[in-house]
Amino acid sequence: MRSASAVLSAIALLMSAAGVFAQVYPGKSVRVVIPWPPGGSNDVVGRIVMQKLGEGLGQQFVIDNRPGAAGSIGSDVVAKAPPDGYTLMVHSTTHVGNAHLYKKLSYDTLQDFTGVAMLVSQPGVLTVHPSLPVKSVKAFIALAKARPGQVLYSSSGNGSAPHLSMALFISMTGIDIVHVPYKGGAPQVTALVAGEAQASLATVSTVIQHLRAGKLRPLGVNSQKRVGVLPDTPTIAESGVVGYEMSPWIGVFAPAGTPKPVIDRLHAEIGKILRLPEVTRNLSNQALEPSVASVDQFNATIKADYEKYGKLIRLAGARLE
Repeated sequence: MRSASAVLSAIALLMSAAGVFAQVYPGKSVRVVIPWPPGGSNDVVGRIVMQKLGEGLGQQFVIDNRPGAAGSIGSDVVAKAPPDGYTLMVHSTTHVGNAHLYKKLSYDTLQDFTGVAMLVSQPGVLTVHPSLPVKSVKAFIALAKARPGQVLYSSSGNGSAPHLSMALFISMTGIDIVHVPYKGGAPQVTALVAGEAQASLATVSTVIQHLRAGKLRPLGVNSQKRVGVLPDTPTIAESGVVGYEMSPWIGVFAPAGTPKPVIDRLHAEIGKILRLPEVTRNLSNQALEPSVASVDQFNATIKADYEKYGKLIRLAGARLE
């Protein structure tokens, strides 16, 4: 009885300590690793949300861009950080894809991280350089079939959402186009604007300004429905590739073992931020759709997409050492 009482007392003490820690958290600035370069969709949404999070919690949430290897370099930094709430990560579905893409990672994607909050869904758009003489998905497919192995498409890295979105498109249409990976969304789009690549299935937020300026041409979006900022651009499915759909997202992660009260506080505050009209408007203008989900729902999505992206990567035949 004494032993059981001691155990219960210890548990109560730990719960009390965790609660007090959450109440005073954050007591100093928080590092937010974004494992992509500035300018891409992860960076854009991360900066918008983290600025507001800092204002709400009274401490700075400092962005630390750590690009490279499709986000796995920055992920490694976070996996090795103390699980105290003072190191967070803003990352996309590419995070779960990397587990299947790389032969060996220095961390375990499911065991070394915990999901804190879903931030946005990030629809993509099949985009081409104006020099490519096509104005529809059907015309693009026809041209690619007429020129096998001649059309280059850019992505933000091997295993990234743009890469896997195009891999699915290729498998469903039977075209033969060449993948050119870059280190992030901004370099990917820069290459497309410069004509180094002729096509890309880029996230809308990274190309919207170029589309509006006429420097690039949209053909079809990869979501289930049309995107508000591109109302005249059909979905790829309605353009003839029946059943095609991809739903990449961006979310906040913490090292596994981060106290639940801290995760709950961060999640609650982020939920408030995503409901702010100015934030919703800012994100929507860049085709980033705010997505509010519970902590459990987000972690369930991570596990489900871990399996889905594994299948897509095997389909794409992508593998890195």
